[in-house]
Amino acid sequence: MLALPGAGLLRPAQAAPTAPTAIGQPVPWPMVRLLDGRSVGAEQVQGRAVVVIFFATDCGYCQRTNQRLDKLVRASGGLPLTVIAAALDPDPAEVQAYMARHGYAFPATMDAAVLRPVLTARRSYPVTCVIDRQGVLREVIPGEMAEDDVMGLAKWART
Repeated sequence: MLALPGAGLLRPAQAAPTAPTAIGQPVPWPMVRLLDGRSVGAEQVQGRAVVVIFFATDCGYCQRTNQRLDKLVRASGGLPLTVIAAALDPDPAEVQAYMARHGYAFPATMDAAVLRPVLTARRSYPVTCVIDRQGVLREVIPGEMAEDDVMGLAKWART
């Protein structure tokens, strides 16, 4: 694996944080399990920009933001960018059906309860959290995002 300057800032979580990571601070990335059974730990996101969207399947604002994130993923080509949808719904089958129905090019996890305390204290949705390639939290964006704003998130994969 290629070592990138500053990539060691992203560190595995040792215990549940007492407060979410502050903007500009390294993220203690927890191990999360995706709906397809893969696990994503600090090693898998090291050196990559990471966008996490907290969403609900019955939220129109979330659906529109997810559609825009899908466009970002498809347009990002070889950029070191990972997008993960963190479902707030209780039923994994419903979330899997939602993801399949929309054909999103990014994975989902039911581990929102693991990710949320690390990234944000916000309880509303959608909430989009952005981590740069050095593992530093750069943005926590509440609400629906416009397409230009979503496409602009690619900058974190370029720097």
